[in-house]
Amino acid sequence: MAEGEEEVNYASVVFKAGNNPPPAEKRGEETVYGEVKVQNETKSEDSAGRRRFQHLACCLGILCVILLGGIIGVCVYRVQELTTRIQELETEKKNLKQQIQNLTTNRNELNVSRAQWSIDSYCLGNTDEKCKPCQKGWLLTEPSCYAYHDPPFFGWKTWEEAREDCKGNNSDLAVAHDSVEKETIKEKSIGYNGYWIGLRVEDGKWKWVDGSDLTDSSWIAAPDPVDGRCAVFYKGKNTWLSVSCDKPRQWICQKKALSV
Repeated sequence: MAEGEEEVNYASVVFKAGNNPPPAEKRGEETVYGEVKVQNETKSEDSAGRRRFQHLACCLGILCVILLGGIIGVCVYRVQELTTRIQELETEKKNLKQQIQNLTTNRNELNVSRAQWSIDSYCLGNTDEKCKPCQKGWLLTEPSCYAYHDPPFFGWKTWEEAREDCKGNNSDLAVAHDSVEKETIKEKSIGYNGYWIGLRVEDGKWKWVDGSDLTDSSWIAAPDPVDGRCAVFYKGKNTWLSVSCDKPRQWICQKKALSV
């Protein structure tokens, strides 16, 4: 080497890739790939949601079918039950109609029998073979027949018992709606022990057994009506007495005379 010349050394420099950003082209590729990946994940989530919704809808549909089937079954059962009940009621209705018909027939037969008995009692046993307006033992004062029951003391009856006895002979305790009927009871009476007539206190009023009110309060000695009191007629007295209905007395029955 010549004097005065400088020695020059050459070195090779190599640059390695480090944290330097990639080229723009590569960054673009990574961005596109990321977007595609996000879209694919979104689509997967949508598909899974649709499948869950379909499963839920299917379950709800099956449940609805089961409920509908249950409702139909209950309705069918109720219809059958109602049909059976209707048939039972129809049978009961027929039975009741038959019973009513039987009772009506029996009542008609009884009425005919009683009517015949009544006619016989008015007509048979008479010496002149003619029907009488009153039965034997009854006294006629038009338009009624009267029976005065005057047994000894042990045969006396309470007011209710006396009325039942009258009803057993198709009559009732005697009533007097006017002065003529009152005088009739007085004139035909026998004995002085007192007779029940068809007058008693009901709901604070003197009433006859036919439901009518006593129109003349002067006919009874104690006009103040007291429940549990009944009227007793005494022969020879113009006024009636108020007596406890439970005390036994003789009694007078009355019924309509037979037209002959």
